[in-house]
Amino acid sequence: MNDDSPVQRPGSILLAATPIGDAGDASARFIRALGEAEVIAAEDTRRLLALASRLDVRINGKLMSLHDHNEAERANRVVSLAEDGARVLLVSDAGMPTVSDPGFRVVRAAVERGVRVSALPGPSAPVTALAVSGLPSDRFAFEGFLPRKEGEARSSLRSLSDDPRTLIFFESPKRLNETLVRMAEAFGGSREAVVCRELTKSHEEVLRGDLNALIAVTAGEVLGEITIVVAGYRGGGNAEDHVMAVLALAEEGMRLKEAAAEVAEATGLRKNDLYKAALRRRDAAREG
Repeated sequence: MNDDSPVQRPGSILLAATPIGDAGDASARFIRALGEAEVIAAEDTRRLLALASRLDVRINGKLMSLHDHNEAERANRVVSLAEDGARVLLVSDAGMPTVSDPGFRVVRAAVERGVRVSALPGPSAPVTALAVSGLPSDRFAFEGFLPRKEGEARSSLRSLSDDPRTLIFFESPKRLNETLVRMAEAFGGSREAVVCRELTKSHEEVLRGDLNALIAVTAGEVLGEITIVVAGYRGGGNAEDHVMAVLALAEEGMRLKEAAAEVAEATGLRKNDLYKAALRRRDAAREG
């Protein structure tokens, strides 16, 4: 492909990564694709127009919204436009479409109908956070947002407690502290983690430490886009690190011995050690 040829083939869908903060991270190919596309399916058309203005790009194609609430009904329409020969560009508000963002249903429908799908690589919050975290990056898992319901969130974290991979999460700033508390309950407060806030923006901040330390420094008001990176399970540890997980299960109605057994299975620790540690912590709380 020479410099004068279009970025995108006719009759195809192109997933394009958008800047996660600094508009200057937009690639030259992305800027060209914005001007060349006949159809642009955007998570938020107003935000896309604002980005185009900052990039000094004129959008010539038809704009349509494609977000979590309408993707199911619009996916086939987007694919049909490509089948009819249009260059369809698909963008989300920040980062790569389909990665905790709309686009998956469109890609599945395109694959099933034999429509070409390609991607314009670019900024990605999970990968950027992993890169700056200083935590092992040879094996990692992106978990996105945890369930909103407390019980489901705790259950999800418990299922990950013995995962050896580095774990990456998105979180709302309003729920950051309580999520870190739940992580400490599931993983142990001494598990190393990193909180990345406002990546690539002027107020970028990277907080490092174990989960207990991060809980302490995020107790007040926190603003901005948040990505959490947590070290994977490395074995070892002690019962005291996982007492809160046992007590959390007991608060949900499980017998203390059963709760200790479940956490023991997830962490590899001895059930009796966990049970005794939980008893001590519970008795101390009652006495206090």
